[in-house]
Amino acid sequence: MSPPSPSFSLVPILSYETKVLGYNLMQAMRFAVEEINNDSSLLPGLLLGYEMVDVCYLTNNIQPVLYFLAKENFSLPIQQDYSNYLPRVVAVIGPDTAESVVTVNHLLSLFLLPQITYSAISNELRDRSRFPSLFRTIPSGSHQMEAMIRIIIHFHWNWVILLVSSDDYGRENGHLFSEKLEGRDICVAFQESLPIPSPNRVVMPQDKRRMEGLVAKIRRSTAKVVVVLSLDLALYTFFEEVLRQNLTGTVWIASESWSIDPVLHSFFSVRRAGTFLGITTPIVPIPGFSDFRIRRSEVRKPAMDGKHPQPTCNQECDTCPDAAESYNTVLTLSGERVVYNVYLSVYIVAHALHSLLDCEAARCSRDEVYPWKLLQEIWKVNFTLLDRRIFFDEQGDLPLGLEIIQWQWEDGHNPFNSIAFYNPAEQRLFVATNISWHTANNTAPSSVCSKSCQPGQWKRPVGLHPCCFECVDCAPGTYHNLSEDFECQHCPLNEWSNAGAIQCYKRRLQYLEWQEPLTIIVVILATLGFLSTLAILIIFWVHFQTPMVRSAGGRMCFLMLTPLLVAYVSVPVYIGRPTVFTCLYRQTLFTLCFTVCIACINVRSFQIVCIFKMASQLPHAYSYWVKYNGPYVFVVLITLLKVGIVVSSAMAIPTSPTILYDNENPQIMILNCNINSRKAILFNTSLDLILSIFGFSFSYMGKELPTNYNEAKFITLSMTFYFASSAFLCTFMSVYQGVLLTIFDVSITVINLLSISMGYFGPKCYMILFYPQRNTLAYFNNVIQGYTMRKE
Repeated sequence: MSPPSPSFSLVPILSYETKVLGYNLMQAMRFAVEEINNDSSLLPGLLLGYEMVDVCYLTNNIQPVLYFLAKENFSLPIQQDYSNYLPRVVAVIGPDTAESVVTVNHLLSLFLLPQITYSAISNELRDRSRFPSLFRTIPSGSHQMEAMIRIIIHFHWNWVILLVSSDDYGRENGHLFSEKLEGRDICVAFQESLPIPSPNRVVMPQDKRRMEGLVAKIRRSTAKVVVVLSLDLALYTFFEEVLRQNLTGTVWIASESWSIDPVLHSFFSVRRAGTFLGITTPIVPIPGFSDFRIRRSEVRKPAMDGKHPQPTCNQECDTCPDAAESYNTVLTLSGERVVYNVYLSVYIVAHALHSLLDCEAARCSRDEVYPWKLLQEIWKVNFTLLDRRIFFDEQGDLPLGLEIIQWQWEDGHNPFNSIAFYNPAEQRLFVATNISWHTANNTAPSSVCSKSCQPGQWKRPVGLHPCCFECVDCAPGTYHNLSEDFECQHCPLNEWSNAGAIQCYKRRLQYLEWQEPLTIIVVILATLGFLSTLAILIIFWVHFQTPMVRSAGGRMCFLMLTPLLVAYVSVPVYIGRPTVFTCLYRQTLFTLCFTVCIACINVRSFQIVCIFKMASQLPHAYSYWVKYNGPYVFVVLITLLKVGIVVSSAMAIPTSPTILYDNENPQIMILNCNINSRKAILFNTSLDLILSIFGFSFSYMGKELPTNYNEAKFITLSMTFYFASSAFLCTFMSVYQGVLLTIFDVSITVINLLSISMGYFGPKCYMILFYPQRNTLAYFNNVIQGYTMRKE
């Protein structure tokens, strides 16, 4: 014996105040059914019937759906296979909220009974594995949240308050809205939930206190944009409190659930609360519907004989037409928006039936309509209704756009004026008209946590929100030209910027230039030194056979004077833009010339000391020194050693110019020879320093020699100055790398050259030119005899 089938009866639960929008949607369904039944082309020979039930927000979901699934005797048999089962209805349109849709569809999906919702936007409903029989005639919540965010971005708001209702609708859409904000530079100042009163709008005392605190919190906040994701039931008490606390100047962004609610729109003085923007479906005019909405039904109540259920608001109601008529002007001016979604849902079912029953011009087949077969046909629908192409995508959604509307209260105008359109396919917002802001000067309110920084400033975060910051000028060497960045960008190495700059500029390239005063002085000294050295060379050439020239070194004097002339001529390689050639010249040829001079001075000093002090003690050594041209051999050996040092340093250390950055003045770049060339200079001058020490020693040993041969004072002075200047230059190079280093280097070099040419050869030229009587062989012999007699 099989178990008895459960039985259900449909009875009203409670009596609530008529919801105008709900009644308007019911009338839209009735209008669509009557229009299809009066049109012989869509379902010829057939009439559509309907059953309508008020779900009373959330309290009456299960009972109606079981009633729809039951048979005529109000029984729902328990079977293993429902493929041949015929429920009371072939399709269900509604309900309106996602929470109710989920509850209802869990039962309808067991029978694959098609369900079309006209206002549930939850993204959860796109899961075809959980809701295989569900369709929607309204864009998903993802598109609606995106449209909201686009309008926020359009008006440059980044500091908003988020209010959500304390139900699945508020929680899910609030979470979706927060997800959509990621990476958008929009911050939520705070998020609060609105308490939901009972369907008859009774508010508990604790909820009222909570509402008062919430409105007070909004008043204290610097955010002037409030996004409200809530069902309309929770908003009547909320806006009463908003008006009571005189909260004005706020921008309210409404979700589709209440964006075109005529009751809230006509709420007493709600316009004082600020500017109302909302997301809703586009207007689609339905010819004849406005008159139908307020048409009085001629259907009479059935007799109460026990065989018929108690009458409901389906077709006969005393208060419903009166409520609709009182709001008829607002409803007519606002146009058909969600109404079209219901109207369209009925036509979708009719077109699916047309295909399933193989309807022709005059008749349709009378086959049984199983829900699962109708479901297959709904997936295939593709028709045009009121100039719009209708078909479903893979998620059971229609390719529809969204409008952004503004609430207005001018008589005779659309209370929900369209200001923008959002195309989900293109993800673009098209702003159609300007907004009439409910502010003192009709300007868009500012809702930012911090004002935008000026170019050249970066945002220092303040608190936890990235939208809250303080503006700080970029440090020197950095720039900032994008106000949304939180860090300044560093300039390239060859560029620089001042504090608070929006771009970098090229650093000034600095090197030793010809027009510098110090450069001119050094060039003049080098020119005078070259001319004087050339004059000395000529004088020595003319008086080559005289004792004075021979005592100075004879032919070795020309070996000293020639490199000196080359060194003077080489001074310009220190001036101007450094190149590989000039750097190589400084590192090699210039120092080589100087080494030859110092080597010759060493030889000359040693030779004089050897003649007067060592020749008698070491006669054989001195004879070998003279026989095998010891002076020239020594100079050649020293020169070869110096060539080896120079070549090895040039190979080890690159000579290409490099750019140095001045820490004291970052606006300039110093173009100089390779920074490591100072190592090469130290390596190259090491031999010269050793030779200068020996030269100083030999000259000091000969300080008591005859006057004509006594060059100790001049050589000692030259070598001492060279050694001290070289030590100073090396020390200065270790702590400074600017252009001044080049000036010091070339200046010290010129002075060292002058000390040799003028200090060593100058006195001898003076004697040759002004004291010719002392430039004779007899005079030199008398000086030598006098020195010998004093020694004895």
